[in-house]
Amino acid sequence: MADPTTGEVVRRMDDVRQDLKEDIHGVVGLVNQKVDAEIFRLGQQAQDERHTAVVARVAKLEQQAEEKDKQRQNDRRLIFFSLVVPVLLLAIQLYNANKGA
Repeated sequence: MADPTTGEVVRRMDDVRQDLKEDIHGVVGLVNQKVDAEIFRLGQQAQDERHTAVVARVAKLEQQAEEKDKQRQNDRRLIFFSLVVPVLLLAIQLYNANKGA
């Protein structure tokens, strides 16, 4: 077997260099895809966490609104019994007093 010529060695080295470049580009592409997938997953996770926080906040606000509605109803009852009932009792007493006179 004869030793390769200098031109043959250079050609083979260029082939090896080209193969190595292609392999490196392939690896870089795979790394980029993996990084993109990881970034996407982290983004989804953050979005899910924000959604959960918003749902919890809405539930809390709804509960507070219900509590305020109950408080308003209690306030109306209090107003009715503290203002209207005494006025009615006074009217009944005046009616009885005028009727008896």
